[in-house]
Amino acid sequence: MEQVLVAYGTKYGATAEIAEKIGQVLDQEGLAAKVLPADRAGDLTPYHAVVLGSAVYIGQWRKEAATFLEANAQQLAERPVWLFSSGPTGKGDPVLLGKGWAFPEGLQSIADSIEPRDTAVFSGVMDLDKASFFEKLIVKLIKAPVGDFRDWDAITAWAQAIAGALKEEAA
Repeated sequence: MEQVLVAYGTKYGATAEIAEKIGQVLDQEGLAAKVLPADRAGDLTPYHAVVLGSAVYIGQWRKEAATFLEANAQQLAERPVWLFSSGPTGKGDPVLLGKGWAFPEGLQSIADSIEPRDTAVFSGVMDLDKASFFEKLIVKLIKAPVGDFRDWDAITAWAQAIAGALKEEAA
């Protein structure tokens, strides 16, 4: 069975939980998913496909996910790839909540060269108990919604679509 790597960059663990859910759905759909932090993913040779995601802070991906994308661009271009970001908080469409933001501008040319099958944005989590003093200050200043806004149904449906595309390709 061909393996799918689900790699991620996270700060407080919410994006890791999204990656775990994606891996779980891929497994349930009959694929072999391996979920790893992007900075521990290693060689991509064993993987038929890659799903890469990151938490977003101030419009940027976490360093470990951005570094993974940059360092593995050539290998990623040779296999099916899906990219996701998590970050906006609040109820509603995460792209609208992020004022149209869909992917880090500084990484867009790399993503374009890889030609991902899809790029998704999922709402994230703002937990003030885990936030730094600076983060709490920013949340207060911009009046950002606090709580867990992840849409597990949307995440599951996206992962099922990935599984469907991979199984169709293998048929």
